[in-house]
Amino acid sequence: MGDHSILISGASIAGPVLASWLGAAGWDVTVVERFDHLRAEGQNVDIRGVGRQVLRRMGLEDVAMAAHTGETGMKLVDEHGRAIAAFPAGTDESRGATAELEILRGQLGGLVYRQSADKASYRFGDQIAALHDDGAGVDVRFRSGDRRRFDIVVLAEGLRSHTRAQLMPEATVHELGVYTAHLAIPRAETDDSWWAMHLCGRGRQVYLRPDNVGGTRAALQFLSDVRGLERLDREDQIALLRKTFADVGWAGPRVLDALDNGSMYFEGIGQMRLDTWSRGRIALVGDAAYCASPYSGMGSTLALTGAYILAGELIGQDDPRLAFARYEQRLRPLVEQAQRLPIGTPRSTAPRGRLENKAFHAVMRAGATPLYRGISGFLGKFRKPSQEAITLPDYRMPGLGAVPVS
Repeated sequence: MGDHSILISGASIAGPVLASWLGAAGWDVTVVERFDHLRAEGQNVDIRGVGRQVLRRMGLEDVAMAAHTGETGMKLVDEHGRAIAAFPAGTDESRGATAELEILRGQLGGLVYRQSADKASYRFGDQIAALHDDGAGVDVRFRSGDRRRFDIVVLAEGLRSHTRAQLMPEATVHELGVYTAHLAIPRAETDDSWWAMHLCGRGRQVYLRPDNVGGTRAALQFLSDVRGLERLDREDQIALLRKTFADVGWAGPRVLDALDNGSMYFEGIGQMRLDTWSRGRIALVGDAAYCASPYSGMGSTLALTGAYILAGELIGQDDPRLAFARYEQRLRPLVEQAQRLPIGTPRSTAPRGRLENKAFHAVMRAGATPLYRGISGFLGKFRKPSQEAITLPDYRMPGLGAVPVS
């Protein structure tokens, strides 16, 4: 396609990546973001396999590696902080509980935003209020009251996208029955370069992870059969967390003390499974289309890869509907692999009772032995990890140029 107009809703990861490629190809790109600023918060995310290849083609791999959180592996600890089992970080582009490339979500978002800032027009503090696709274009009414017409609209929003509900009212989140509160806390002398995780029983976890800005990223996670807790107001969420984790040892009291510091983000964990990622001239990309959940370790990789493939298909195709079909055909095998979580997840990774906890600890100890790691690594050479389930297409797309220094 030539010089066409596109509206992208969402300025997290997938949105700016798509904006970069299309803007460089001469498209008239507008990105709308409901927050009034670029969100700098966020936990550690990893980039694997084809996601690393996308960063490389964007010219961002080296700068992303330079922003590494410094995490050297993952360890399971007891209520006193003593290590039960430890798993060093991966040493290639795909494997390891801690990936070779770990970066704060906000820093990754800043990189891809700066890459796109001179190629797209950004509207912060606004959002789509209504959409009408008449077959020849899409009429958009914004919350601000503005009205515009675009050739194409792409929703690069989150798992619980409100705009997606207008396009696909039948779409429902596949809930996993897990809630997580993420927050940033001051670094303590006892914190190290490892992702430390404590299983607290009754389906609860506390973990700490290093960052590269002098602090520590923390999370409180728990299983629940109650749905909709992410819709509670902040005060009620904090009260729930204090009650749920009141008896927890190790870093539990320290994290609870920090809940009021303004950095907390509370989410219900789920997946989005759709039969199609587009309707007419409107398409979905990233979590709004195919969220695989944090358990997959593939969220950012899917966002990067999906945006790259969608851009490549749009640039090379005059009919957006055909481009959307090709994008889905190429990407879906990767999404399906990512959404196949280990059997029993998440309950198998968050034991409820004491015996379950002991059994999980025993499995983890066995898995951390040099013999098991050696066998696993040897066998891993003969099977392709999910991050490499597809071959990244080579598209004829323009270079993006160097990313501006923040």
